[in-house]
Amino acid sequence: MKLSADLKAFERRIGHGFKDPELLLCAVTHASISSATRPDNQRLEFLGDRVLGLVMSEALLEADKNAPEGLLAPRFNALVRKEACADVAREIELGTVLKLGRSEMMSGGRRKEALLADAMEAVIAAVYLDGGFSVARAVVRRLWGTRISEVETDARDAKTALQEWAQGRGQTTPVYKELKRTGPDHAPVFTIEVQLVDGSSEQAVAASKRQAEQAAAKALLTRLEGQND
Repeated sequence: MKLSADLKAFERRIGHGFKDPELLLCAVTHASISSATRPDNQRLEFLGDRVLGLVMSEALLEADKNAPEGLLAPRFNALVRKEACADVAREIELGTVLKLGRSEMMSGGRRKEALLADAMEAVIAAVYLDGGFSVARAVVRRLWGTRISEVETDARDAKTALQEWAQGRGQTTPVYKELKRTGPDHAPVFTIEVQLVDGSSEQAVAASKRQAEQAAAKALLTRLEGQND
């Protein structure tokens, strides 16, 4: 089969030309439009998650030959979590080539974080099956780029870090409150506030509650740690 012009352009964006175009077509096909003759990308997503994990594990070991598992694990999680995959997907405009059913398309599927992240993993699997592990490794490392070298020394998620900070000082667990939700149902924007028992608080805005909570926690933790310097 011959790929459409948009998929050929996508090949150039990821830096891999497929010997088997059917693999790429499958990787960008969502379950909402799949059929008996047109498989969706869920099986590829399963495989791509494992390929991504191996590539990142290898890259982290190479980047820091002395880091203990306790530091490697949170760095790894920061690089392979859904938010990271979705960010890369947006950079390569993966959403523009997704094959979606009408209802999914009308509800903003091309911008949904979970859908983009799953499709990104499926594309990784497609590259792996088409070209082998060394090719997949090269593509992933190129797409993730400086994320690998710049991953935080301690990449624990901010909510966990803030909770540990509070508990270490005898305080109760931070409380998160949704202050506002704006935008259409398919693309909401959340304003979240995090507050400690001593009254310290910060707010953040993001496209998902989880992202907003993480951003608010990070902002508060940064401020509190700065006060203690």
